Amino acid sequence: MMKVLIPTLLLVPIIWLTSLPWLWISSLSYSFIIAALSLTWLKDISETGWTSVGAYMATDVLSTPLLILTCWLLPLMILASQNQLKAEPQNRQRLYITLLTLLQFFLIFAFSSTELIMFYVMFEATLIPTLLIITRWGNQLERLNAGTYLLFYTLISSLPLLVALMMIQTKTGTLSLMLTQFYYPMIPHQDILWLACFLAFMVKMPLYGVHLWLPKAHVEAPIAGSMILAAVLLKLGGYGMMRISSIVEPATKELTYPLVALALWGIIMTGLICLQQMDLKSLIAYSSVGHMGLVICGIMTQMPWGYSGALALMIAHGLTSSALFCLANTNYERTHSRIMFLARGLQMIFPLMATWWFLFTLANLALPPLPNMMGELMVIVGTFDWSWWTIIFTGTGTLITAAYSLHMFMTSQRGLLSTHVVSLTPTYIKEHLLMALHLIPLLLLIIKPEIITYALG
Repeated sequence: MMKVLIPTLLLVPIIWLTSLPWLWISSLSYSFIIAALSLTWLKDISETGWTSVGAYMATDVLSTPLLILTCWLLPLMILASQNQLKAEPQNRQRLYITLLTLLQFFLIFAFSSTELIMFYVMFEATLIPTLLIITRWGNQLERLNAGTYLLFYTLISSLPLLVALMMIQTKTGTLSLMLTQFYYPMIPHQDILWLACFLAFMVKMPLYGVHLWLPKAHVEAPIAGSMILAAVLLKLGGYGMMRISSIVEPATKELTYPLVALALWGIIMTGLICLQQMDLKSLIAYSSVGHMGLVICGIMTQMPWGYSGALALMIAHGLTSSALFCLANTNYERTHSRIMFLARGLQMIFPLMATWWFLFTLANLALPPLPNMMGELMVIVGTFDWSWWTIIFTGTGTLITAAYSLHMFMTSQRGLLSTHVVSLTPTYIKEHLLMALHLIPLLLLIIKPEIITYALG
């Protein structure tokens, strides 16, 4: 763990001491080294439980894939942000990369923490860099409104979680994940405690109904903000739900049925909203709400197949949605508009970029044998085993997902070129490299899917 944490922290002085011509190259190279070092966590995965790396930190089959995804994303964010920030003053460029580095540092602590109160502190700490990135580097004035939504939704929903953790601490004398399971009979078995624990994570996912902050944050965020938000920060909610479910009383039917029904309804409703969207970033943001609804269903069933499918879907969706936001950004940099109809016909001019669009559209609609398909299928089977009527909603949701994914591709890439497009900058090699670095992990997970199948080891 230290071989990743210490280099991540040392990246901050490197950012501020490197001369400007070498700033992006050195930051990118160094972050790639950190990402490569994080792959060593794979050899430590143990089917029997935790691999301890200290008094308060450990990794296991649930946290390791999310930790590696977090480290893998930092160089990709730096690579994607270079064009957007090259005209900025020197200190603001340095501050931007520093915030991304600190965000990775907080996320590593959050995913590897064995103390629930430490997890809670890091869960909240990730909000600070995210908020600064959105409100300072967002494209429009509405970024301040988006930041307010993000702040209030996250803070208000997490206060009941803090109270619940204090109650568990009072009853058991510990908040260690390794010990709390042995104090299970001492933890109060109350529906209100369960709801308090899960509310913060459901807002973070987010569950349909408390999702209004997400489209605003995504649309107003710069490219790196959208990438980290879609790929990792939403997954903090799913990770927290899985962790907390091991120490609190399983949810009663009176609690589970309404929440699963709301998540399933959200899959269909967000899919229909996506079919009506004209804004490309807004469409991708709403599709994230639908996919996370499926993850919530998998976790709420509290079955091994549901948990495994939820983790697989979180990792696959993280890579896919991040890539889609990168592609949307390449369109925006050339056409200066997020409206899909104004960017139509780009396949004729950028055929290779259209190929990337096609590949990640197929990943978004869960094409076999990609891990997206594996995750969705496992969740659908798990929820069907839990209750047969869920197949109606999951099946309809899958159909609508395929429809809006193809609608997104056809509208933005096919057709006649828009008349307002006069001159377009050619695509860069680094943009194709960025897409390849999103696709390669997805393809490698086809070969070894057991890395992301939690609870089936």
